[in-house]
Amino acid sequence: MQTLLDGGIAFVIALQSLGDWLIAPMRFFSQFGTEDFFFIILPLIYWSVDVALGLRIALILTTSNMLNIVGKLIFAGPRPYWVSSHVRGLWLETSFGIPSGHAQHAMSVWGVIALYVRKTWVWVVCGVLIFMIGFSRIFLGAHFPHDVLAGWLIGAALLWAFNRFWNPVAAWLARKSFGQQVWLAFLGSMVFVLMGMGAVSLRSGFEPPAQWVENALLAGPESPDPVELEGTFTSAGTFFGLGVGLAWINSMGGYQASGPVGKRALRYVIGLVGVLILWMGLGAVFPRGEDLLSYILRFLRYSLVGWWLTGGAPWVFQHFKLSASGSTEGSI
Repeated sequence: MQTLLDGGIAFVIALQSLGDWLIAPMRFFSQFGTEDFFFIILPLIYWSVDVALGLRIALILTTSNMLNIVGKLIFAGPRPYWVSSHVRGLWLETSFGIPSGHAQHAMSVWGVIALYVRKTWVWVVCGVLIFMIGFSRIFLGAHFPHDVLAGWLIGAALLWAFNRFWNPVAAWLARKSFGQQVWLAFLGSMVFVLMGMGAVSLRSGFEPPAQWVENALLAGPESPDPVELEGTFTSAGTFFGLGVGLAWINSMGGYQASGPVGKRALRYVIGLVGVLILWMGLGAVFPRGEDLLSYILRFLRYSLVGWWLTGGAPWVFQHFKLSASGSTEGSI
């Protein structure tokens, strides 16, 4: 393992020696693999472009995020700039390094877009983004090459599973009642919680080595804090909310993203206001901590965000005649 780390350190240092002119473009490409970026693009696609594609992105991203949380806790690998003071930390992180979340999410999300659209130019653009997002993480000192490779492999496996089982699972769920769909969404979210709690228990009492902390603080104010449960309840709550919102809107006839450009743009603006109220507003009100109440409220907060995305906002759009109802291919 040490040989792998040493080789990775040498590779990162060699990349960074190419010059500071690469920092800006590498940070630019890294943004395309962040959860915040997908959080902005996902509603645009679901509300205003293509509901079926937006739903695929929402579910694969939520699942990928949960698997990444578990994977990081299982492997417990460091970041390059934690290990060596010769590596510049140009993108600071507090979680474990392997597998790379950026690389995994890029393969999952941009991959599902390429498979759904099935046009040559889309394949090329998505392929370039997947590669450059992973490459940028190495240049910025946030990941070893093997972190990125692991992220790509897990993302590819998840992408294959979604592509293989989406239609039969969607058909099976469509035969369930609204109440059954809600219970299944809740059970799925509880599986996420159990996965996260189990992974955290593997690292209970973990203390980052002094060298990791010392090197990390040379790069910036954030020291390693890789063992936490917040991400688990974020993913679990979002998954539950997405499922409930989708079951609810489909029970009332479904939702279509078609319509004039003006209405599509207005839907996006109104929807984002709702997201900000639920995400930032409740985030400012609800307590944050590592106690049970904080975790429950975090689950509730992200459940509401997920519900608003797939059900609440579409209902508002239909109520004010900004969109039409109708079944969606691939929806539950």
